[in-house]
Amino acid sequence: MPLADRIRPQTLDEVVGQQHLLAPGSVFRNIADSGQIPNMIFYGPSGVGKTTVARIVAKQAGKELHRLNGTTASTADIKQIIAELDTFSGAGGILLYLDEIQYLNKKQQQTLLEFLEDGSITLIASTTENPYFYVYNAILSRSTIFEFRPVEPQEVKRAVLRAFEKMAGEMGYPIHCPDEVADYIAQSCGGDVRKSLNAVELCCNGTGFDEGGEEKTITLERAMQVAQRSAMRYDRDGDAHYDVMSALQKSIRGSDPDAAVHYLARLLAAGDLPSACRRLLVIASEDVGLAYPQCVAIVKACVDSALQLGLPEGRIPLAQAAILMATAPKSNSANLAIAAAMADVEAGRYSDVPASIKDAHYGGAAKMGRGLSYRLPHDYPDHYVAQQYLPDSLRGRVYYQYGPNKTEQAAKAYWDGIKARHKEGEK
Repeated sequence: MPLADRIRPQTLDEVVGQQHLLAPGSVFRNIADSGQIPNMIFYGPSGVGKTTVARIVAKQAGKELHRLNGTTASTADIKQIIAELDTFSGAGGILLYLDEIQYLNKKQQQTLLEFLEDGSITLIASTTENPYFYVYNAILSRSTIFEFRPVEPQEVKRAVLRAFEKMAGEMGYPIHCPDEVADYIAQSCGGDVRKSLNAVELCCNGTGFDEGGEEKTITLERAMQVAQRSAMRYDRDGDAHYDVMSALQKSIRGSDPDAAVHYLARLLAAGDLPSACRRLLVIASEDVGLAYPQCVAIVKACVDSALQLGLPEGRIPLAQAAILMATAPKSNSANLAIAAAMADVEAGRYSDVPASIKDAHYGGAAKMGRGLSYRLPHDYPDHYVAQQYLPDSLRGRVYYQYGPNKTEQAAKAYWDGIKARHKEGEK
């Protein structure tokens, strides 16, 4: 058995991390201690204690525990568990731990509904993906979702030190782990306790005896070799991808260049150059926008440079783009304007294009009354003349509101002055 299984906690008090769920007096802890277990879905990254907590909860509830994995379970496997309800072992109800429930199809999930409804099966499901996207709604409505979080390094360190003690006891000789080694393993695992324990096991098995031949000392260099880049939690199709992308954009929008380059670095360390480029391009228009109109051209040049260079050199122009936008003035007025216009169009709030601005570049257009009253703005002072452009049903509708930044306020002042002069001239 792997060390992570040999050292698995037997009580909730032994579990590291997840104190928002497991602390005495918390809702989850009270439920677990009561033995009256509802249907639950554990959502969170791998290696943070979902399976361990499910086992402990099942043991405390005194129910027959069955375990299935969504990656391999078939409908026949589910029906076999249902069949046990009529046997002596299932008389008190069955607790089903269903790991990776997101891999079950809708029909397989529906097979459980009747038995969840009458309480003959209690479901504890776990998933590394957002359950609201991957779990059937009828299952969700009958379950309570509890989110498990990556374990903080100081909590992981407790498990690491316990693991070294366990390995020393099993091997029968002292194993010295300097504090800096335990800190490094705890930090590098990215909140995944299982990864940290695997690193401990590799360190112990991959380290030779000291000069005396009676003990081992784990060096930082050896720990760095086995831990590698385990801190990277990233999946281009999973929650981690969208969380990092969201954090990148919100950091730039919030004018925090340090956070911006941090999340950009996480994308690039995972080799996801295309996603970083796409997101930076949209931020240039969505969040910087008209406050600094030239920004989109600069960001496009940075993105083109990065794609031509590739990694690792491509990180430099992308960092330039991220920092430029994080420190630039912000405006989302263009985004708000197109959103408001799209809302009207999608709701059917529009009518025919005014005849004066319809296409008139063909024979017979004049006979149809198209373009007859159109006035070319370039023929007038300031290249402006007041005329109707919106459809009759939307006449006077305002979509674009000038932002409070210097650039847009300058444009507003320019056009306010021109339009005021033309109104005065019309009098």
